[in-house]
Amino acid sequence: MVLVTGPRQVGKTTLLEHVATPERTRVTLDDPQIRELAQRDPALFFQRFQPPLLIDEAQYAPQLFPHIKMMSDRKRQNGLVWMTGSQQFQMMRGVTESLAGRVAILQLQGLSQAEKFNTPHRVPFLPGNPVAHHPPLALPDVFRFIHRGSYPALYANGEVDAETFYASYLRTYLARDMNDLLRVSDDMTFLRFMKVVAARTGQLLNYADIARDVEVSQNTIKSWLSVLQASGIIHLLPPWHANLTTRLIKMPKLYFIDTGLCCHLTGWSNPSVLESGAMGGAFFETYVVSEILKSYWHHGRTAPLCFYRDKEKREIDLLLEENGCLHPIEIKKTASPGLSDIRTFDYLRKRGHPIGHGALVCMVSQRFPLTADVDCVPVGEI
Repeated sequence: MVLVTGPRQVGKTTLLEHVATPERTRVTLDDPQIRELAQRDPALFFQRFQPPLLIDEAQYAPQLFPHIKMMSDRKRQNGLVWMTGSQQFQMMRGVTESLAGRVAILQLQGLSQAEKFNTPHRVPFLPGNPVAHHPPLALPDVFRFIHRGSYPALYANGEVDAETFYASYLRTYLARDMNDLLRVSDDMTFLRFMKVVAARTGQLLNYADIARDVEVSQNTIKSWLSVLQASGIIHLLPPWHANLTTRLIKMPKLYFIDTGLCCHLTGWSNPSVLESGAMGGAFFETYVVSEILKSYWHHGRTAPLCFYRDKEKREIDLLLEENGCLHPIEIKKTASPGLSDIRTFDYLRKRGHPIGHGALVCMVSQRFPLTADVDCVPVGEI
């Protein structure tokens, strides 16, 4: 079986319909009558809708999962049921309990930078690996991508107004997903929470600070953040720990995955104002992290990413672990990189962990070696 998860409107159903053969039936549990049948009588549901089957918004009927398990065990045939789901929070419990070892779970996000360019197929980002060539991105182009975001509807039709799109998206997200998951009684409080979180993209996660600004309890903040994470809106990047390292911090870093939604929530009206504003560097870092995450997720792989920061505030934006080796990655909104931008790399080497090729992702026009084992990488290559 196949399950494609991710936020609403990133193209999960469109993708599966594009690769499906004509005999595969599509049903959506957004339809109240079909949803009621699936919840009330899942056995009858599968008599009415026989595989090969595409079930859209499968999270609405976890009652189907035990029957899918029995079907899988009985027929021993791959691909009988394809599913999509935008709310992993409820759905994944049923999937892991009923379909363990029987389902491939793929995570889909909005369009990657490579997809926007329509460049050739790429491997997941790894410092030192060659990538397909395309013209360099100028700073205004980067921030135009950052401000517009990555939802496919905004690129399928260039006339779509991004502000109108994101305002509608938030209304749908609040009205449907949040009420289904959390029974939020005050939409305005939750919207204020999302704005407070968006303003902290690229920062260490501090529950107490967010709770103070939103005026709710820390437990409520933890619950709400878990739902944002489960529905693909944010990503919590874990810190790197080593057995001998006792002075490393333990808080994760928080990133909005779609920078366009983050811009809308924080009120940045256009790309040029964003680039020159106080959050320009944070949004640049968020964009790079999001693109590297998608380069792994869209290849069906878990992103082996963390970050380094100790109590002396020595920090490396990303550590990418591959085959037991750490690849350090620094992210800077600069076109004039220097050795001072990667000075923490040397400190990491002294800790005795195997260190691989590193990268400084920045606004240079072409890739070149900064040192023997660190490349300056144009943001357009991620």
